[in-house]
Amino acid sequence: MAIHIVHFTGPIHSATCGRLIEVCSQAVEQKAEAIILNIATMGGEASYGFTLFNFLIALPVPVHTHNLGTVESMGNIIYLAGSQRTACEHSKFLFHPFHWNLNGAIDHSRMAEYAMSLDYDLELYARIVEERTQGALLSLPTRECLIAAPMILDAHSALDYGLAHRVEPAAYPAGAVTHVVHN
Repeated sequence: MAIHIVHFTGPIHSATCGRLIEVCSQAVEQKAEAIILNIATMGGEASYGFTLFNFLIALPVPVHTHNLGTVESMGNIIYLAGSQRTACEHSKFLFHPFHWNLNGAIDHSRMAEYAMSLDYDLELYARIVEERTQGALLSLPTRECLIAAPMILDAHSALDYGLAHRVEPAAYPAGAVTHVVHN
């Protein structure tokens, strides 16, 4: 048995979601004793971020997430899936308002659907942050960040808000199996 290190260094979308699921599933099949997920992402699509969160917390091995430099937007949700969460000294976390790119003509019904979906995603995001940071020294104003007041936290502030458990360099245990997920 070995520890598997996965470097996730790209946007969150269909391809990277599928690849991360594939790599972590292979690690479990290979009897990994734990997965260290090193993250550097500017975020991406909400649906794939929530999918990865649910997948990672369901894995039958411990998942340790680590902020390699920047974890932004939906990347925070993936990061919060870690049972252990660490961050490099010179890293940051960004929480900012959701946005969508809309293409083509949109009727009233579709616009209402988009607004409803955006509201649902905001509440789901806020609920996950609240659940995973429970007991923290400070409470993150997640809803405000997602609507109109972006917030950047450094690694030490992330400790106070319960995002990270420790500030330390990335771990590379001897004998670890390494994977890369990038777009």
